[in-house]
Amino acid sequence: MPSPRVLKLADQIKEIAAAMLERRIKDPRLGFVTITDVRLTGDSRDASIFYTVLGGNADYASSAAALQSATGLIRSQVGKQLGLKFTPTLVFIPDVVPESARQLDEALAAAREVDARVAAVAEGKTYAGEADPYKHDDPEDDSEDDADADVDVPPAAVDEPEVDRPAR
Repeated sequence: MPSPRVLKLADQIKEIAAAMLERRIKDPRLGFVTITDVRLTGDSRDASIFYTVLGGNADYASSAAALQSATGLIRSQVGKQLGLKFTPTLVFIPDVVPESARQLDEALAAAREVDARVAAVAEGKTYAGEADPYKHDDPEDDSEDDADADVDVPPAAVDEPEVDRPAR
């Protein structure tokens, strides 16, 4: 678990990088980029900045190139605003959470479709056996069961199949 100081620095780096992308970086290749998370190493020497881009693969590629070229400017601004002895190196990493969420949504949609087909096939069908295959104690049968329950049956009285046993 990172220290509170490291977590606070990561949040500050996230805010500075987002503000820089919004206001100062005017690269035409930069698409609609959202900074989703910043992870800082325990010694605060390296920072991984996770981002998403609205659009397709071409938008991701052009935005990645724009972020790569703007890394030095963003790092210098982080160093100025935070006043650290050592400014962390910045690495921009595409965030895979939206892609994973999309794949999960597709899997859930496919499961719902299969469930709907199974429900359509099962509609109007009945079970092969009785409606309720479990035994239930009926109130009128309790009196007969109570009379039988009081009789102890010795274990020898139970009919067991005879087995040929070798003589001793």
